[in-house]
Amino acid sequence: MTQAIYQGFILSRQQYAADKYSRHCGITLCYWLSSDHGPIKVLVPNQHAVFFIPRKQHALAQHLLLKQNISAEFKDVSIKHFSGEECIACYFSSSHALYEAKQLFESHTLDEHITVYEGDVRHSDRFLMERFIRGGVWVTGDVTQQAGFIQIDNAQLKAADSYTPQFKTLSLDIECSGEGVLFSVGLVGQGIDYVIMVGEPQHSEQTICWCHDEIDLLNQLKSLIQQVDPDIIIGWNVIEFDFNVLNRRADALGVKLLFGRGNGQLQIRKGHFTRLTLPGRCVIDGIDTLKNATYHFDSFSLANVSHKILGEKKLIQSDNRLSEIIRQYNEDKLSLAAYNRQDCVLVNRIFEKLKLIEFAIVRTQLTGLELERMGGSVAAFTNLYLPLLHRSGYVAPNLGDHGLSFESPGGFVMESIPGLYKNVIVLDFKSLYPSIMQTFCIDPLGLIRGLDDPDNAIAGFEGALFSRTEHHLPNLIKKLASSRQHAKNTDQPMLSQAIKIIMNSLYGVLGSKGCRFYDPRLSSSITLRGHEIMQTTRQWIEELGYTVIYGDTDSTFVSLPDELDPQGCKAIGKQLAITINEKWQNTIKQRFATQSYLEIEFETLYSPFFMPTIRGKTTGSKKRYVGQVQTGDEKKLVFKGMETVRSDWTQLAHEFQTELFETLFSDTFNVAMLHPIIESYISRLYAGEFDDKLVYRKKLGQHLADYQKNIPPQVQAVKKHQATHPEFEISKGQIVEYVYTTSGAQLYLVDHKFDYAIYVEKQIKPIAQMILTPLNQDFISLKKAQLNLGI
Repeated sequence: MTQAIYQGFILSRQQYAADKYSRHCGITLCYWLSSDHGPIKVLVPNQHAVFFIPRKQHALAQHLLLKQNISAEFKDVSIKHFSGEECIACYFSSSHALYEAKQLFESHTLDEHITVYEGDVRHSDRFLMERFIRGGVWVTGDVTQQAGFIQIDNAQLKAADSYTPQFKTLSLDIECSGEGVLFSVGLVGQGIDYVIMVGEPQHSEQTICWCHDEIDLLNQLKSLIQQVDPDIIIGWNVIEFDFNVLNRRADALGVKLLFGRGNGQLQIRKGHFTRLTLPGRCVIDGIDTLKNATYHFDSFSLANVSHKILGEKKLIQSDNRLSEIIRQYNEDKLSLAAYNRQDCVLVNRIFEKLKLIEFAIVRTQLTGLELERMGGSVAAFTNLYLPLLHRSGYVAPNLGDHGLSFESPGGFVMESIPGLYKNVIVLDFKSLYPSIMQTFCIDPLGLIRGLDDPDNAIAGFEGALFSRTEHHLPNLIKKLASSRQHAKNTDQPMLSQAIKIIMNSLYGVLGSKGCRFYDPRLSSSITLRGHEIMQTTRQWIEELGYTVIYGDTDSTFVSLPDELDPQGCKAIGKQLAITINEKWQNTIKQRFATQSYLEIEFETLYSPFFMPTIRGKTTGSKKRYVGQVQTGDEKKLVFKGMETVRSDWTQLAHEFQTELFETLFSDTFNVAMLHPIIESYISRLYAGEFDDKLVYRKKLGQHLADYQKNIPPQVQAVKKHQATHPEFEISKGQIVEYVYTTSGAQLYLVDHKFDYAIYVEKQIKPIAQMILTPLNQDFISLKKAQLNLGI
């Protein structure tokens, strides 16, 4: 064995108890790294898992553990709960012993119940967290060369924040029957382009590895993965579906899925989410990563995302895809192989185009979460905050320790003034909630220390007081904001986006009852301060002689005189931002004797701008508007919350609304121009010109059998179709495409006799009336369409 120092990036993390043949005791932590020297297996032995209990319950805890023959070591670590109660640490030589003790303490009656703090933190995570290790790591120890990897025993680890890996990535996709019987597996990347398929060999231009049966397929899959030796396996719903199916079939067939490095076995555990462990490798799902990166699609299916992002369609376009897959497997295996392969290719192209691996890397570097972790805002906050809290001498509280039950208000939304405006500017507060937290020192520890020392505190809301000096979030936000600005300045869009997501999630986490740090005094002090800031900002703008027509969370919409040109509007917007920022600097300094981090910016000039009424009323709507922005010679419509940007409206509605607003915003507009457009659309609708644009697309929110009383049209359409096509299958979460016919809602499959009157009533009329009402017009009777649809 030799000693050396290596740099790497963590791919997988495990913990296990030492066996009776080991020279080590306690828990062994195992981290697999990707490095410039190839894969590295890092072993950290002799570890002990820990949780905390109140010091006053020490004797009772010892008594209960002794009765159950559970071994533990108690240590005084000078730490206390937010209540001020002193705590001690309980160390265990195995995760199993810690879990048993936690169950024992929390299951006893009131007299013998022992409160456990941080009993849910896995030691493999805590070990990294307490050392501020977030992906990149320096490691040293006893080094040996193994078959295909370096092993480091008795390892010591230290954060290597700047290390960015070059990962080997492989795309995987399976095809199977409805019962999970495997047909084929596609693998594309790192120099291979394979489909492994069960069946008799056939000549094909693509590379197909033919297998005798499913066992042969699983063994061939193992061999290919070990041969390619990827760091990361990617796919679409690859954890919840592909690997779950592979795991179930392997169990049924008695096959071990030794897909990991060092012949490590695939492990899947179910809980709030599916946790997949593949030693030495990481499995990243495309859907989860898109959602983490805040992409929005009406459907996250591979077919929809590849069409939207790449402009490409899947090879199977059938509405009953499973039936077609089964048919191809039985009758046309080469077509199924091509379909299987293409799915892998599409996933690779989406990951590459949207730089999803790069996003996952920077997210891990910022939060310490596993590369593949889905969601995880609460876990990210815990990773960032917990080690700082410990260094301040406190344990994390449990859910509900504050004992408060009132609800925090949401973001501020101003009543709007509906109408058509020539010039509207939008002033946005830059990261309003994080800047409020930074300015007013809003922080879980700061709340506790502020209540203890009111003379050195800033008042919040609902009785909250925040320490001016003892806190962590304001400093963390300052560091993140500085890093984001640097990322912008150095053209690192993925890093900038990841930081933005984390900063914006801080309030959401503190306002989530699923977070151990949730306290309604914290979230109320953020949102109510936001209300105050928005209302005061409106007052100041109106005192300067301008009209505020709307406000939403952090945005203020200001109407400017019609005679102003774009340059004049932008000049006013920039000057207003300077004035408001100066006013907040002075106000906060005078009222709170602290520095303001609030920063309002002139963001957009809309010319023209339309604010609709609430449908069927004369009062202004919220979170719905249309504006026109101009960049150079190009003019663009921006729709917010309108039918044009909603997937549950038809293409007919989208095009109709767009044409109406293009007319409404034209330089030569007058009201008389709208009625011919409305009449034309109705006439063309009845003439059948829009038949291919009448499709509704709605998701099944439940399983079909769960729809009993209120049955929406998409479910009615599916059930009608199944009555004559019992083989048709569809599941929860899938998108249903349907149309309205003279026989009611039906799936969009063949030629239909459309009920055009319903489309006029549900698609044309609401959009037309929304525009006409603020202009004092009505959706009048139209003889040309032989309808009487007057209000």
